[in-house]
Amino acid sequence: MLSLVIFLSVLAAAGIAGSGVAVWLIVRSRFNGKRLDDANSQATNLITQAEEEKRKILLGAQEDVLQMRTSGEKEIKDQRQELNRLERRYLQREEQLERKNDALDKQRDTLADKEREVQKALEQVDDVKTRQLTVLEEISGLSVAEARELVVLRGQEQAEHDLSRRYYDLEKEFKAKADDNARKIITLAINRLATDVVSETTTSTVSLPNDEMKGRLIGREGRNIRALEALTGVDIVIDDTPEIVTVSCFDPVRREIAKLALEKLITDGRIQPARIEDMVNRAHTEIEQTIWKAGEQATFDLAVSGLDPELVRYLGQLRYRYSYGENVLKHSIEVGLLAGMMASELGANVQLARIGGLLHDIGKALTHEVPGPHAEIGAELSARYGVNHATCACIKEHHDDEHSSIESFLVAAADAISAARPGARKESLDQYVQRLRELEDTAIGFAGVERAFAIQAGREVRVMVKPGDVNDVESATLARDIAKKVETDLVFPGQIKVTVIRETRSTEFAR
Repeated sequence: MLSLVIFLSVLAAAGIAGSGVAVWLIVRSRFNGKRLDDANSQATNLITQAEEEKRKILLGAQEDVLQMRTSGEKEIKDQRQELNRLERRYLQREEQLERKNDALDKQRDTLADKEREVQKALEQVDDVKTRQLTVLEEISGLSVAEARELVVLRGQEQAEHDLSRRYYDLEKEFKAKADDNARKIITLAINRLATDVVSETTTSTVSLPNDEMKGRLIGREGRNIRALEALTGVDIVIDDTPEIVTVSCFDPVRREIAKLALEKLITDGRIQPARIEDMVNRAHTEIEQTIWKAGEQATFDLAVSGLDPELVRYLGQLRYRYSYGENVLKHSIEVGLLAGMMASELGANVQLARIGGLLHDIGKALTHEVPGPHAEIGAELSARYGVNHATCACIKEHHDDEHSSIESFLVAAADAISAARPGARKESLDQYVQRLRELEDTAIGFAGVERAFAIQAGREVRVMVKPGDVNDVESATLARDIAKKVETDLVFPGQIKVTVIRETRSTEFAR
C-alpha cells in the first residue's frame, strides 16, 4: 500500500508539472503572436495526454491494490484455516489426556486395593512364619540367631574350602609356569656365559736350572731354607725329584709370594738370608700390584664403576682365595654376569644385580682376620666404603631364604648356579683350609707369639715368638702348651708337630 501511495503522488506531481508547462507556453504565446495558438494547441494535447496517462496510472494502481487485497485476504484465510486445525488437534489431545487421567485414577484405585490385599497376605505369611519358626526352634533346640550363625559358619567353611582349592590350583598352575620361565631364563644365562673352572691346589713347583741349586737353596746348615720358610710361612720341600722344588702352603698368597721370591733368587743366583729377605719383600710388592690389577680387571669385566679403591683392593685379594676348591674372584665375576643376565631377562635392575654378584663374597677377603659369617662381614665392609643399601642387602642375603628385593634373590640364584657347575667345588678342600686356619689361630692365641704357620698339610705348625718376650726355656714350655691346646680343642688325623722358633737378629751398617 505504501508503494501505491508513493506511485500516486509521483503521478500527481507529473500532472501538475504538465499543467505548469502548458500555462508557461500560453503566456509565452501572447508575446510571440502566431506561436501562441500552436502553443495552446500543444498544451491542450499535452494536457489531454497527461490526463490519459493519469487515468492509466490510476487504473493500474487500482488493479495492483485489488490484487494485493485479494492476496492478503487469501493469506488471512489460510492462516485462519491453520489456526482452526491446530485448535482441533489441541482439543483432541486435551480429550485424550482427560481419558488417560481417568484410566490412571482407575488403575491407582485398583493398585491400592491390591496393595491392601498384599499387605494382608504378608501379615498372614508373617504369622505363619512365626509359628513355623517356633515349631522349628522347638524341634531343633536352636534359636533363630544360633541357626543363622550355624548356617553362616557352614557357608564360610565351604567358601574357604572352595577358595583354598582354587588357590591351590592357581598356585600349582602358576608355579609350573614360573618353573618353566625360570628354567628358560637360567638356561639362557648359562648358555650365554662360559667360564673356566679354576680349582685350588695347595702346592706349587719351581723349576731349577740344575740340581746344584738345591744345595744353594738349603744353605749352610739349612739357614737359607729356614730363612725363606720363616719369612713366607710356607713349607719348601726339596726331595729327590730332579730340578724341582715344591712349595707347600694352604694360603695361596703366601705360596705365591714364596714361589715368586724363589724364582727371583734362582735368577739372581745370590742366595743368602739378607738377599732372601729382600727378594721376599719385592715379591710381596709385586703380589700387591697383581691384586690391584685383578680387582680393577674384575670391575672392568662387569662394567662396574664408582667403587672405592680400597674395596677394589679387597676384591683383588680374592684372586688368591678359594672356597670349596673354587677360585673366589672367578666365582664372583661369574655370579655377577649371571645375575645381570637374569635381571635383564626379568626387567630388574641389571647394574644392581651385577654389583651385588661381584661383591657377594667380598667378606671372604677378611674371614681370616674378622670373625663371623662372610656374608655379614662383606655387607659391613661394603657399607663402610660407600656401597648403597640395596647392594649391601644383596651381599648380606645371598645365603638367606628371605630376600628384600628381586636383585637379592637373583644374586643368591646365580651363586647357587655357579657353585653347582660340575667340578667347581670340593667340600673337603674348604674343610681342610678351615682346619689349618684353626690350627694357626690356636697357636697365635698364646702370649709372646708373633706369627704361626701351618705347613705339611696341617701335620706341623711353626710358631714364631718374640725374642724379647719369650726366652729359650719358655719356648719349650710354650711348645708343650700349644700341643696340649691343639689336642683338646681340635679334631685332626694322625699327629701334629709343634715347632717354636726364637730368633735374635743384630744388624749393623759399615760406612
